[in-house]
Amino acid sequence: MASSCKLASRDHKTDDTIVMIGNVEIGGKHPIVIAGPCTVEDEAALLEIASSVKNAGAKMLRGGAYKTRTSPHDFQGLGEKGLILLAKASDKYGLPIVTEITDPKDVGLIAEYADMLQIGSRNMQNSALLKAAGRSQLPVLLKRGFACTINEWLLAADYILSEGNPNVVLCERGIRSFEDSTRFSLDILSIAVVKKMSHLPIIVDPSHAAGYREYVASAAKGSIAAGADGLMIEVSVNPETALVDGRQALTLIQFSELMVQLNHISKGIARSVSVSESN
Repeated sequence: MASSCKLASRDHKTDDTIVMIGNVEIGGKHPIVIAGPCTVEDEAALLEIASSVKNAGAKMLRGGAYKTRTSPHDFQGLGEKGLILLAKASDKYGLPIVTEITDPKDVGLIAEYADMLQIGSRNMQNSALLKAAGRSQLPVLLKRGFACTINEWLLAADYILSEGNPNVVLCERGIRSFEDSTRFSLDILSIAVVKKMSHLPIIVDPSHAAGYREYVASAAKGSIAAGADGLMIEVSVNPETALVDGRQALTLIQFSELMVQLNHISKGIARSVSVSESN
């Protein structure tokens, strides 16, 4: 299985890379779960979500302050106000933050608040943004472009790695196909392919792949069983009124129930995810 990538390949490094975000380890023995709203909307809802997902066993908090939307008329995020709210939730509940960056000029600002930068599907081949994220030296979560091959994905990772930043985590989020019953087609085999081709850890975003909350749990459980190093799941206090992607967000109760199921699956393959003792 040939690949033209250099730094992300097993030829460059045979041992698995483990990325540390604070005291959170991605790529080690235990898969981790990142959870939170697609987009930060208000302080009360964010704090409630952070408290709930932390109690359920999530290790990191996700939330968009800047959002790249298909339509310019849709909600684009709260900007720096959203970052401030994320930092407040992080401080209160001890959850490192991962948030999306959409413009190279925002690297410095986001780095003041976030623990990890997310590069979304639409920006996977934005070389200027990849280089800027690499120079930041913050860990980077690199989502697969929804029309990109695995090799192109790893080459995008090389842009970040070539700036001297070794802390890259890949995120499979589904690819566009002719199937329209789900938002995207989750390429679950990419987990195995990436682990053969690359030393970088790989997590899965079942929320964006599914597009509908009733399918998220199945995609999440299948991903952990297939060997993913973690998951990133969208959670909302009230999905029906969420400004962005509410249809694919789990409720707080659904997320808590899923975490228990994920732990059972992980133990079956000699891994485990954290869940609260009350579950």
